Amino acid sequence: MIKYILKTSIIILFCSVSFFAKAQVGFDYAQYDVGFAAGINQGSSTDVQTIKSTPSISLNFNYNQTPFVNYIFEAQIGRLKGGGPNTSTERQFENHFSAYSFRIQLQAGEIIDYSQSAFANGLKNFYVSSGLGYINNNVVVRTDDKPMSDVGLYLPGEKKNEEIFIPLRIGYEFKLFNSYSQPGVKIDIGYQYNFIMGDQLDAYIAGTHNDAYSMFTVGFKFAIGGVTSYRKQIHY
Repeated sequence: MIKYILKTSIIILFCSVSFFAKAQVGFDYAQYDVGFAAGINQGSSTDVQTIKSTPSISLNFNYNQTPFVNYIFEAQIGRLKGGGPNTSTERQFENHFSAYSFRIQLQAGEIIDYSQSAFANGLKNFYVSSGLGYINNNVVVRTDDKPMSDVGLYLPGEKKNEEIFIPLRIGYEFKLFNSYSQPGVKIDIGYQYNFIMGDQLDAYIAGTHNDAYSMFTVGFKFAIGGVTSYRKQIHY
């Protein structure tokens, strides 16, 4: 009798574990990602008259509170260029910068029901993001304002300086699911506008507005562990 009860209990336990394991398929996700990205930058708001596109690369570490609420630490290196000798001021600069930022990212899937609509299911990966950053400017090229220098006047500015910035980002995260229906790889496409809390991105202090730079990036993120469950199914 005892053997029969023990055998029955083991079978029930095994079936229960199998049921709950199957029930969680599509709900699980990794809490930690690492990734990299490449981008094109522009000095969108500087004190020169023309804008040039320049490259950058970045590395990031992500903590995923949910599949759709993400905390992102990012380090970036790149270049910014603008101006030229054929403009009226003849100002031009080249900045070899490094930047570090922390952002909070909210994807649409956190706040919408995407289980009943193919359109909503596609919409769930759109995101908005913002936070705080620090940029280390290293301006290796800076020419004087020609009309001003001709009369003995020069714009102030430091070639090496540090500034705080506020990143604002929108984008879309394509989730590629593994055999357990967990998002194992993510392709991130985004546009980011960085408001500099100062006027020395280009090493010119001129005018009344602060500087800013923008970037378009394509990146890849890889799940590295900390698997947990979400309150609703992720993969449809």
